[in-house]
Amino acid sequence: MARVIIQNVTKVFRGAKGEKISALSGIDLTVEDRECLVLAGPSGSGKSTLLRLLAGLEEPTGGNITMDGKNMEGIPPAEREIAMVFQNPALYPHLTVFENMGLGLKLRKIPKPEIKTRVHEMAELLGIEALLARKPAALSGGERQRVALGRAFVRRPKLLLLDEPLSNLDAPLRAQLRLEFAKLRARLEPTIIYVTHDQFEAMTTGDRVAILKAGVIQHVAEPMTIFDSPANIFVAGFIGSPAMNFFPGALRRNGTGLFFSANNGQPGSALFTTSIPQNVSSRESIICGLRPEHVRVQQDAANAVVQARIARIEPVGSESFVHLAAGACTWLARVPASSALQPGQTVSVAFEMAKAHFFDPATGLSIGSFRDAKLSHE
Repeated sequence: MARVIIQNVTKVFRGAKGEKISALSGIDLTVEDRECLVLAGPSGSGKSTLLRLLAGLEEPTGGNITMDGKNMEGIPPAEREIAMVFQNPALYPHLTVFENMGLGLKLRKIPKPEIKTRVHEMAELLGIEALLARKPAALSGGERQRVALGRAFVRRPKLLLLDEPLSNLDAPLRAQLRLEFAKLRARLEPTIIYVTHDQFEAMTTGDRVAILKAGVIQHVAEPMTIFDSPANIFVAGFIGSPAMNFFPGALRRNGTGLFFSANNGQPGSALFTTSIPQNVSSRESIICGLRPEHVRVQQDAANAVVQARIARIEPVGSESFVHLAAGACTWLARVPASSALQPGQTVSVAFEMAKAHFFDPATGLSIGSFRDAKLSHE
């Protein structure tokens, strides 16, 4: 397997009029041997560009990439001991499944008996043994993607690059192939870099996640660390479904206590004011982040901090997403599906401020949360 070090890597493309387009800026990242690192972020964040640099399909504008201490500059893709799976399986239509999976081994002059053994073992792991004699046209989308994964894994590369391999599949197939992928990882223990724009996939697939935005890494950590302690407001909004609610406001002292006062979108008016469960310094400008599961919708006014109107309810099975509005502000709550709420209804709303995150509005950086006790004392 491989240990990959990416140091200060930049990539600049030229536009149609010769203008510079920065795709990656100062990327520093280490992928440990046998680790699965997920690159996550929205479209255009530079995820696939970084993967193409690792594969040798593009050359970096600056910086360097090493694999097991060997600089990859100038080394062609065929000599990098890397396998890559794309969003489109890209199988050879005139070859059978067996031939597609074994082609890379054949080109490396692996003996035929070993090719047969390795392809059949991989097909058994993926549950596609009965398909080995078929051609791609006779396969479903999920079967073709299994073949593409098998073709990559069967080579036993030092580094496996996966570029949104499940994004073209429907939800049940994605869930099934995530299980197949986990089995392959456990059995073969390759080093993997996995690209996705799907935050659920990012949270459930990798040992660590690197969040990118506009070619810059925003946060690298284990999935739950990113969820519990996001580095900035972008990461907080990207990880979590539905996304985190954000309330601009201020932290002010009142006697011996500290209160968060959320803006109402109008000068001099507050949407709500609620106490903070920890003694920290006041701030005249701050952004409070609360996940929808930490917003409590109540029929009565007990412990409520604001009255809001239900603008919309989205049932999603065992729970519902409730869109709330008050003044110029809107936000989202998660409630059990059994809740007897109706659109247009006015309800009382409370917030679990012990679960709140706070961000600097000027930089977007996290000031901290009560979970990680990082709120700054000025």
